[in-house]
Amino acid sequence: MPLTRSLDESTVVVTGASSGIGAATACALARRGADVVLAARSAGALAEVAERCRRLGGRALVLPTDVTDPERVGHLAARAAAEFGRIDAWVNNAAVSAVGLFDEIPADEFRRVVEVNLLGVVHGTRAALPHLLAAGGGVVVNNASVLAEVAMPYQSAYNATKHGVRGFADTVRQELRVTGRHTVSICTVLPASIDTPFFAHAANHTGRELAPPPPVYPPGLVAETIVRLIRRPRREAYAGGAARLLGLQWRMAPALTERALGWYAAHTQLGAAAHPDDSGNVFRADATAEPEGGWHGRRRQLVRMGTALGLAAAGTAVVLARRVRSGP
Repeated sequence: MPLTRSLDESTVVVTGASSGIGAATACALARRGADVVLAARSAGALAEVAERCRRLGGRALVLPTDVTDPERVGHLAARAAAEFGRIDAWVNNAAVSAVGLFDEIPADEFRRVVEVNLLGVVHGTRAALPHLLAAGGGVVVNNASVLAEVAMPYQSAYNATKHGVRGFADTVRQELRVTGRHTVSICTVLPASIDTPFFAHAANHTGRELAPPPPVYPPGLVAETIVRLIRRPRREAYAGGAARLLGLQWRMAPALTERALGWYAAHTQLGAAAHPDDSGNVFRADATAEPEGGWHGRRRQLVRMGTALGLAAAGTAVVLARRVRSGP
């Protein structure tokens, strides 16, 4: 169900708003006149993003929040509603990652990724629902990833949490429907690789510098997708053509696509330069207030992406042809 009021009359809470997709989304909403409530751990970065939103024409409230703390998330919702009168939409966007071989990622970091990426969405949704219902309806948008549908090596914790976010969203959507609470929509966005500071801030146990596998899309693409979902909710939406293609190939030929994507990701997300073991921003607040991460140059590797995915597409065609010949 769409918003019960126009976006320029709406209040939207955005978690993980201190940089990357969260900052881009806050600005996209403010540009359309929405009141935005910005939550993340980095108060200084949030203040910068809030000032940017005000210059774009929206009102902005900064509430530093650790999404792993359900009481603080509940306080975030209560303060947002008290300040602006209601909550119309809630964007669960906060995320961290620990990159490395599964058996080399410290257990406490793996647990923290689960707490931020999955339980943060759980806490946010739990806090948002009563306020959205009280407002007459609203929208929850969960920023997952194409890694909620496919998988990538060195990202076991992140993959697991994003798959969990997708399943959680599907279940809550079903429960709202069967209990007659049709006024609240639960949406999931599945972005491809995005040009944000995410890889620079991730915990790194690979021994090498990290970079997003190309093609790399601008964060504004995801922000605009989130805005569209708030205005016209749907179950899921991809952000970036590569995400849609990967999802299709994974469904059609999962084993072949898993191998092709595994090889491709292993050869593109690890750079040549050495990098010491680092827990990144998994435990500490570390944000730049910038939406972009400076990965524009990764677009020149689109040829390699095309080669890898072309092989997967060819394999998919072979599999489908064999199925057609063999019959049901």
